[in-house]
This record gives sequence, structure tokens and C-alpha cells, in this order.
Amino acid sequence: MSIDLDKLMNETKFDIWQQLLEVPANYQYTKGVEYVKSYEYDTFNAELYIQNNGPGTVQRVLKTMPKDFSGKLPAVVVPFYFPEAMVGFDLETLEDLPKFSEIAMCKDLAERGFITITADAYHLTYCPEDKSDRLDFERWQRAGEALLKDHPQWCGCGKLTADTRLLIDMLEKDERVDADRIGIAGHSLGGKMAFYTGCLDKRIKVILASDFGINWDQTNWHNVWYWGDKVKKLQSAGLEHSQLLAMAEGKPFMLLAGLYDNMASFDTMQNSNAYEPGSEDLIILNHATGHRPPDEALNAGYRFLEKYLKNQ
Repeated sequence: MSIDLDKLMNETKFDIWQQLLEVPANYQYTKGVEYVKSYEYDTFNAELYIQNNGPGTVQRVLKTMPKDFSGKLPAVVVPFYFPEAMVGFDLETLEDLPKFSEIAMCKDLAERGFITITADAYHLTYCPEDKSDRLDFERWQRAGEALLKDHPQWCGCGKLTADTRLLIDMLEKDERVDADRIGIAGHSLGGKMAFYTGCLDKRIKVILASDFGINWDQTNWHNVWYWGDKVKKLQSAGLEHSQLLAMAEGKPFMLLAGLYDNMASFDTMQNSNAYEPGSEDLIILNHATGHRPPDEALNAGYRFLEKYLKNQ
């Protein structure tokens, strides 16, 4: 059974978004987490876990934290392709990952006094028998097609959001975390995951997203691992991401624009009508230097998180 938007047209836009993204009824499994190993590095520590994230599948989960601390800390969920990318090096060999070292949000935020959490994305977990390179985009294609075949009424964005919400569950149960001070941050694919999860999950208090292309025509929402062919139906039904942001009810949101996002993205943000004009809770920083945010932009984003998660 596929999504029939015609049957949803009597619903509000909010209800439609909820129904399109919610986990299918036949997607049942027992939730569980298993501790694997701890790591000590020069400027932060880390813990590796295995978490059930679907019928017969698991995701590797990495938590990072400051070297020494007491009491409960604020936390940030950092979704992305795989955990090593968000610390910038191989956990075991310490070999640098140059492709990701400049956007190592988990490492950066742990050094700033946050507990963070990140995990493998579903291109690595949904088809565990696929042994191709984790950076191979054909792997995303195969995983997206498999998900659509198994759950035609669902979508990749729904799966990405469901897996990310599992990370919030883990933070809530961690006695070292202040569950009232949890934010979310992500770049590119991670920005999409941060935006969707942050808008839908009330446990998230602040959203930082980098260059994910908030408008339908700004990036690859049409790929099967996101929305696939459903994008055209969403557009014809009048669904826009400003409505999803409205569901966040004025939650602080900062967008780092660089290539796929630009000032047209800010127009969409303002169209949510959830923020007063000039609100400091709705910010775009358009560095316009390309897809990867420079250090000054990332640091501005980190300060935005600190403003709402530390300065309370």
C-alpha cells in the first residue's frame, strides 16, 4: 500500500506530515541497547554501544563526553553517516578522516562541555549483508529501495527520523544527562535528520542545521533514500518545510547556509509564522563559502546551542 495523499487532503497539513513520517504498524521490534567499549582520548572520552533500530537490525552508537565533569550535562544529538565521521578519526587506529575532520561536531561539542550521541545511518544498517564501502552512494540507493519495497507507505526521511529519535531515548536514560537540556545538530544529511527530528520531537530544545537544502528544489529530496517519487505528490499537496518548522512551535532554530541553502531558505523559515519578526530564536548565517561550513560559522552554531542549553 502506498501513500494516498488524496485521502489525506481533509486533514490539516500538520496531520499529513505526522502520518507521512510515522513508523508503520508492521515495523515492530524489541528495543534494546548493549554497551561495547570505552575510549579515552586527549581531549574527550567516548563510549560505543549497539542499539536495536528495527526488525532484525542494529545501529552502532557513539557517545562522547568531556574528560572530567560532575553533575548532569546538557547533550546534543548529532546524526550523520557514521560515528567516526563526527569525531574526525578512526576510533581504533586514530587515523584522521580528512573528509570529515573539519565538521567533527561530536568531538568539538564534547570539548565544549556537552555529552553527544551519534550513530550509523540506515544505509549501513537496513541491509547489513551489503558489504560495500560505507561512502558508496549506491549503497544508499539499495537501502532506500529495500526500505520502500518493505514499507511502501513509509519513506527514508521517516526512517532517518525514527533512528535519530532512538538516540534521544538513550540520552534520556543516561543519568549523566540533563534530559531538559537536549539539542540536535547536523550537517548536510545530518542537517536533514536534525531538522526533521528537532521539529517533531518535543524533547529537543534547540536545532542547529547546516546546509541541508530546506526547499524542495534546493537539494536531493527526490532521492529514494529520502522521499523518492513522493516529492512530487508532496509538492502538489502544498506541503512545505515551513509547515514542519511550524510544528516545532517556535523552538530555537539556526541554519548555516553555504551552497544548497541561501537567503531563500530564510524566507521559508519565516513562512512558518512561528517566530516574531527579528526573533533571536530564528537565525540564518549565510557564509556562502560552499557546502562545508568554515570554522567561524561552526563556532557560531555551537554558541547558539550553548545559549539555549547552557545559559539557562
